[in-house]
Amino acid sequence: MPIEFYSTKSAYGEFSNFAAFGFHVDGVWYPTSEHYFQAMKFEDEEYCEKIRTTKSPMIAARLGRSRKVKIRDDWESVKVDVMRKAVQAKFAEHAKLRDLLLETGDEPIIEAAGRDYFWGAGKDGSGQNWLGKILMEIRAELQQSKVRIQ
Repeated sequence: MPIEFYSTKSAYGEFSNFAAFGFHVDGVWYPTSEHYFQAMKFEDEEYCEKIRTTKSPMIAARLGRSRKVKIRDDWESVKVDVMRKAVQAKFAEHAKLRDLLLETGDEPIIEAAGRDYFWGAGKDGSGQNWLGKILMEIRAELQQSKVRIQ
C-alpha cells in the first residue's frame, strides 16, 4: 500500500520539505529542507541568506519562487541533486526520521501534491514524484547500510 504524504500535520508529514527538521550543510544550519532548496536557486549570497533565515518554510518558498532575483543558470540541471542533498542531510541528522523512513518497508512513497507534477504525483497521479523517488533512494541506502552493520 503506497505511503502518501503532503501536509506536515498528516501521516508521514515529517517527509514534507516544510517539516521542522533542521540540518547542517557545509557547516550552515537550515531550518527546513524547503529553506535549503529555495536558497540554493540563487547565486546572490544576500538573497540566499534572507531565504535561509526567514521564519517559515512558506515564506522561504515564496521568496524562492520570486523572479525579482535571477536564479542560477544551471538550476534546471541541478535541482534534483540539490533536493537529494537536502533530504540526505535532513535524514542524516534525525534518527527519528530515519526510523520512520525504514518503517515504510518497500512501499512506494508518494508526495500527494495535487498541483505539483514534478516533485509530486499531481492531481491525477501522473506526476514524476521526484521527492518520493529521492525518499525511496535514501530508504534503500539506509536498508543497505543496516544490512552491512548486522
